[in-house]
Amino acid sequence: MVIPVHDVNPARRVPWVTYALIVANLVVFLRTPGAAGSVTGESGLVQLCRLEAFLDQWAAVPRELIHDRLPHLVPTGGVGVGPSGPGCVVGPPAYDKSPPLSALTAMFLHGSWLHLLGNMLFLWIFGDNVEDRLGHVRYLLFYGVCGFAATYGYALVNADSGAPLIGASGAVAGALGAYLVLFPRARVWVLVPFLIFLPLRLPAWSVLGLWFGLQAVYSYGAAVSQAGTVAYVAHVIGFVAGMLIAWPLRRGTPPPPEPQGMLWGRQARPGTPWGAG
Repeated sequence: MVIPVHDVNPARRVPWVTYALIVANLVVFLRTPGAAGSVTGESGLVQLCRLEAFLDQWAAVPRELIHDRLPHLVPTGGVGVGPSGPGCVVGPPAYDKSPPLSALTAMFLHGSWLHLLGNMLFLWIFGDNVEDRLGHVRYLLFYGVCGFAATYGYALVNADSGAPLIGASGAVAGALGAYLVLFPRARVWVLVPFLIFLPLRLPAWSVLGLWFGLQAVYSYGAAVSQAGTVAYVAHVIGFVAGMLIAWPLRRGTPPPPEPQGMLWGRQARPGTPWGAG
């Protein structure tokens, strides 16, 4: 998989919403019990039980979304000792959770630094131009609609699943789908792992088309043995939702500037340091 690092497609206005979303995701992650535990050195079981309780309250759970009801017993965040040894304590929920609202809060939760930084990298590179085209308010609504579509679409496919669904991937995938429709010929700097990370400048349609193709393959469990650990179906649904929403706007979208030089190598943008923009 290629790693995007920059697109040659300057925005006309400051993408305040994209910046705010990135900051919000970072702040929420730092306040997630798992992230805090890794810094303070809390024991593994204590950290795990607190994380389970936190996710059960704020993450989207497919069977809760579909059936609109909460389980009778949930993790409380405490640690106890039972017949099988130490474990997480469960009890009646001490909170009133709204399953539809959990589809929103789940968009700001991430399971690891890699999960968070991967999503925020794609949002940073491709979200600003989509925001520039839609406007701040419409972009924020667009982001939420794509996230909800991805979450509920995944829940429909996995209606009996009790595993928490977290991450901004579905909403970010919507931004990628919109970018593909609006700026298919924009050039994107990517790093291609080929012995070393080889920098190339490729058209957006090839970068995002490859990304979508991989998500579609993985959503069927092909090519990877752990496809069930990532909600690839949510990625596919979010991407398609973003494409459909952006489709009516494609005709009035100004084309990105045409870069000069060859499509690979640093000489393609002389005088510009890596990562600029």
